[in-house]
Amino acid sequence: MTSQESAADELHVVDNADAARYELFLAGRRIGFVEYELGEGRILFPYIEVEPSMNGRGLGGYLTAWALGDCRRRGLRVSARCPFVAEYIVSHPEYHDIAENPATGR
Repeated sequence: MTSQESAADELHVVDNADAARYELFLAGRRIGFVEYELGEGRILFPYIEVEPSMNGRGLGGYLTAWALGDCRRRGLRVSARCPFVAEYIVSHPEYHDIAENPATGR
């Protein structure tokens, strides 16, 4: 097992519905989250945050992909006010089918 695989095994995401956010944990410590506003058949992502000490490791993308995958499983249409999440949607065509506006992610 590579060190990259080992680190990935320690990552997990939890849907904290009470706080209306998906939370990213590394080795049991919350290192990021993406907030959401849930509506009738849709979800809006206004904000994402990853600990600054963890920047540049692809963790924001990991969290966003996990959240979008969960939205797909739940049959939700997606839009983003958060520039990071919007750009992620635009640059990943595999999520265009669930995006309200795939050209802008918003």
